[in-house]
Order: sequence, then structure tokens, then C-alpha cells
Amino acid sequence: MLDIKTIRENPEKVKDACKKKSVKVDIDKLLTLDEQRREKIQEIEKIRAEKNKATREIGKSGKKDKIIKEMQKIDKKADKIEKELKEIEKNFQELMYKVPNLLMDDVPVGKDETENKVIRKWGEPTKFDFKPKDHVELGEKLGIIDIKTASKVTGARFSYLKGEAAQIEFALVQYVLSVLTSEEKIKEIAETVKKGYSSKPFIPVVPPVMIRPDVYERMARLSEEDKDERYYLKKDDLYLIGSAEHTLGPLHIDQILEEKELPKRYIGFSTSFRREAGSYGKDTRGILRVHQFDKLEMESFTTKENSLLEQDFFVAIQEYLVRSLEIPYQVVMICTGDIGGPDARQIDIECWIPGQDKYRETHTSDLMTDYQARRLKTRVKRPNNEIEFVHMNDATAFAIGRILIAIIENYQQKDGSVKIPKVLQPYLGFKEIKR
Repeated sequence: MLDIKTIRENPEKVKDACKKKSVKVDIDKLLTLDEQRREKIQEIEKIRAEKNKATREIGKSGKKDKIIKEMQKIDKKADKIEKELKEIEKNFQELMYKVPNLLMDDVPVGKDETENKVIRKWGEPTKFDFKPKDHVELGEKLGIIDIKTASKVTGARFSYLKGEAAQIEFALVQYVLSVLTSEEKIKEIAETVKKGYSSKPFIPVVPPVMIRPDVYERMARLSEEDKDERYYLKKDDLYLIGSAEHTLGPLHIDQILEEKELPKRYIGFSTSFRREAGSYGKDTRGILRVHQFDKLEMESFTTKENSLLEQDFFVAIQEYLVRSLEIPYQVVMICTGDIGGPDARQIDIECWIPGQDKYRETHTSDLMTDYQARRLKTRVKRPNNEIEFVHMNDATAFAIGRILIAIIENYQQKDGSVKIPKVLQPYLGFKEIKR
């Protein structure tokens, strides 16, 4: 949520952000409601002052009955105004929640994903001296991915990861934790972003996979537009999360942190659930776009000064992890028409997928500035005792299914076997998958 003061002072800038993100919000109506709201609050404060004055006069005056009658009239007037204020506040809050975050200056202007901007690449697309297979064919022949049985048991867009694929998942988890909990490794990565930048390691978390609707809304991850994408448990009034950051973000809800505690960095591992309601007929083959998947997600809380730097640091971690797997990738700046509403800046990493002969998104990094923190009331106490909202970042470490596709397809051999990336071999008892 934006600061209403920012909207008052920069209405055209806010309208421009709405237009670029294709978000329909009546900013003029919002500002009118804001003005009405402030007027009603002033009226109520004036009435309270009148009541306080009348209360003091009762003990001094011989017109006690008359003053009491006047106070009763004042109470009725106050009740009416408070009722009007409550309705105005409700409409005001609804509109405030719809206003998207403002955009960073370097976000490219574009209508949709076709206008996202590639900012750098690493490695060359994998070449083979044979026709490469996709992960479905490889996984079925090796007995490590079973989509047919899952479709019988659960339905479309589900799978079983079996044998070596299941073992690789947990090798990936252990590998990520070994990197992100190591101050030495974090320092090495942080130094590539800015000399002397914080080398504070990440705290591992296994978060809840269910979330209350009100907290989901405060995370700016649940709106009328989002609801079709979410799994809702009506009996319990809970939603299944779409990513670990949905319950990592509220870790400090309604809290005031000390500046010396920042940055606070977390690496969460959880199962994620998505209906994929808007992707009918898209990526129906394999495990790229599924309803249930496991994911390692980074979340951090920083001061406003380190907000942008922290995102660059998160992207540096993502690149370190993918490079260590020796998988070709490209870094993409997401344009205004494809960026999420709460994001001020979004950067994706797309890995080369030989079975599709193109790069596909495997990682996302979202800079939220203080947009989520304002809703969550997550604040920081500065050395001068001023209280400010923290800035928040979240980013993918590994989405297991997608990075598994990249590994299987890039490391496939002519005989149908699959080599294991060197960095994962210490966590496994094998160096290749074969049948």
C-alpha cells in the first residue's frame, strides 16, 4: 500500500503507474474520499472538544440539566458523523488496497512479456550431437517422473517425483542451505554487488503452507483478481499459499524492529499451490506449470537505503546458484505491463531449456519497497528514534520442478542417461541417472 501523502502529492505519477501496470483505480475518487475522511475526523475532534468543555462546565454551573441535554445532542451528532466516517473509511481502504506500487526509474515500459528486456546472459545454449529429448520423455524412461499415475490419482498438472529425482530435490535443498547460511559464501556474493555490503547469512525457515485471508490481503497477494489462482479451504477460512514468501513476509507483522537487526534474511522451503487458472492450455506437458510444487524462497527486511541494493544482491545469489549448476541463463528486467502490482522492480532469470529450444523463467526477484510493510505494519526504529516502514524483497532460490527440468534436459546424454551437476554430487550417492 502506498502512503496517502505520496498519492496526494504525486497524483499524476500514481495515475501513470496504474496505466503502465494496467490497473484500474479511480485516483480522483480516492483523493475525494481522503478529503471527506479528513473533514469527518476534524468534525469528530471538534465534537470531542465540545464534550470535554461541557463536562468541565457541569460541576461549575447551575444549569446541569441543560448541559446534559446539550451533550446528548452532541452524542447523537457524533454517532451520525462516526457512522458516515466508517463508510468513507471502508471505501477509502478498498481503493487504497487497489493502488499498485510505484515503479523504479529503470523499469522498461512495455505492454506485456514480449517487451521484457534481457540485460545480460551467461553461457551458451547447450549443444548436442543428437536430437535432445524433453524432461517428460527422459523422466518416464528413467522412471523418475510419473505423470500418468498422478493424473489417475489426483488429476492434470500433478506428478510424482521418484527415485533419483526425489533425491535431487533434497540435494538442491541442502546445497542452497549450505550457501545461504554460510557467512563466507554470502560475503563472497555480496562483494560482487558492493564492497563491504552486509554478509549477514539467511535464517532457514519451514513456514506454514496455509494463511488467513486478512493476512494474505495485507501481503498484497490476495485480491478479487487473485482469488481464482488460490486454493481456498472454506471450512477453515484459510488459503493454501502460492509461494513460501506469502507466509515469510508476515514473520514480523505488527512489529517494530531495531535498525541493528537489519537486514533480516530468511530462506524458506515449502510446498506451493497454484490453480494456474489463467494458463488454460498453456504448458500442459510435463512439470513446468503445475498445481503443486516445492520451492526455496528468499525474503528480507532492510532499511530504505538498502532496498534496491538488496534486490541486486538477491539476483547475484540467484546467478551464483544457477552458474554453479553450469546451466546457461539470461537475466531479464520485467517491463511495466508484465510486472506485479506490489512490485517496484522485478527481475527474472530464465534458464535454457533444450526440449523447448528456448529460455524459460525459473527465478523471480521482487522489490516491494515499503508497499507490503505498510500493510503489515512492519517497521524499524532508527537511531534518531524515528519509526519508519521497512523495505521488503523476495526472490526464488530454486523452484524445484523448473530447475529439475533444466538439469535433466541440459545434462542428458545420447544414451538417455542424465549426468549430475558437480556441486550436487557431494549430497548424492551417484553421479548419473541411468537405466
